[in-house]
Amino acid sequence: MDAIVAAQTALIVMHYQTDILGLFPDVAPGLLDNTRKLCDAARAKGVGVYFANLRFQAGYPEVSPLNKNGQGIKQLGLFVDDRTAPELGQRPEEPLVIAHRASVFFGTDLQARLAERNVDTLIMVGIASTGVMFSSVAYASDADFRLFTVKDCCYDPDQVVHERLFATAFESRTTVLTLGEALALLE
Repeated sequence: MDAIVAAQTALIVMHYQTDILGLFPDVAPGLLDNTRKLCDAARAKGVGVYFANLRFQAGYPEVSPLNKNGQGIKQLGLFVDDRTAPELGQRPEEPLVIAHRASVFFGTDLQARLAERNVDTLIMVGIASTGVMFSSVAYASDADFRLFTVKDCCYDPDQVVHERLFATAFESRTTVLTLGEALALLE
């Protein structure tokens, strides 16, 4: 595995927010522990850490009646007053990107923020694999970023599809890492 250049690398932590983690109480503690280790290693290496949350205004005016996924989110009644999981220790200088779609790039300034810093390499983690990970990895791959995904910091309630995505779609676009491999990359 090739080394990374810290100044040109960003860790993107996607949808690690209180409402989403509250939907998965059995797995949330392990995910948070793994992802905190990853965040701390990135910080120690000088890799920029970015957080991206799904968030809406009351009444969900950002949700199109044509968007089936958005309509499902609206019915849940979540993602209005939640916040980034405090267990991850987000620092004041670490940006928070607010997205209204599954992809953290769609309709946000994330790509412009990364370009300002000359970032060409992304380490991506998120919940859920079939949502934010699938959409964001596809976009980032098409945008020519060098990509790493950390499987131990990702989750999907459909474990069969989760495993298939990492074995197929993610493997063909990213370097899939375990947490141990990611921590070694960040040493």
